[in-house]
Amino acid sequence: MRPAVDVVVPYAGDDAGLDATHATFAALTLGPADNLTIVDNGPPRKKGHGALSCITATDVPSSYFARNAGAARGANPWLVFLDADTEPPTDLVDRYFAAPVGERVAVLAGGVVDGPGEGAAARLAVQTAAMSQDNTMRGEWAYAQTANAAVRRAAFAAVGGFAERVRSGGDADLCFRLRAAGWEIERREDAAVVHRPRASVRALLRQRTRHGSGAAWLNRRYPGSFPARRSVGDARWALRQGPVGALAWAAFELGRLLPNEVRPRR
Repeated sequence: MRPAVDVVVPYAGDDAGLDATHATFAALTLGPADNLTIVDNGPPRKKGHGALSCITATDVPSSYFARNAGAARGANPWLVFLDADTEPPTDLVDRYFAAPVGERVAVLAGGVVDGPGEGAAARLAVQTAAMSQDNTMRGEWAYAQTANAAVRRAAFAAVGGFAERVRSGGDADLCFRLRAAGWEIERREDAAVVHRPRASVRALLRQRTRHGSGAAWLNRRYPGSFPARRSVGDARWALRQGPVGALAWAAFELGRLLPNEVRPRR
């Protein structure tokens, strides 16, 4: 026996991608009390979408706004947040709860494996394990990436859910607030998904710029959590990753200069 869950997947792409996302996550093995909600967070579509599991939340162009909207649709004791560009095993939810969960555990960090792909961006992701929870679940400022994470609804509600008007960093912010309130985070590596890489270097650099913006926002809220990495040693490390790795590092640091807050759509 495991607790019932509400699976929430934000999406902001085109119509074909929305259909593909629905097909991917509809394959999850869910119990009779579980729910799947795909939240369309892109610009309003010319035509609606017929999938019963799809809702729209287009007022604010933020995946965290979409996740809050998806969470509000259900009432089960656990939320499972997944990114639309992941590929979960069909038994992912069961894997999350194969082992007992402590009473003070608010977040289960599932595994994220960088999947293969064509091009330099994909090779860099595999080379650096770019999306691995190992990169974020270490040290004083550890947090779980919501590309694949389960969150206890009572704890989520107690801290007010995600900051929903930001482009990036909302998962870290949520975890920091939960830990400050006395909750804990645990790993669940067996509950792993495959993350599809960015299709081009340009797409990768856009992503890294957005992540840099979120890092600066977090460092302002939690001083010392995401300090700038612009030393000679940091530059040498980036250069060792190759030209694309160096560009990604530069995009991240330049992204710190950009606003992380988003404005509602008119």
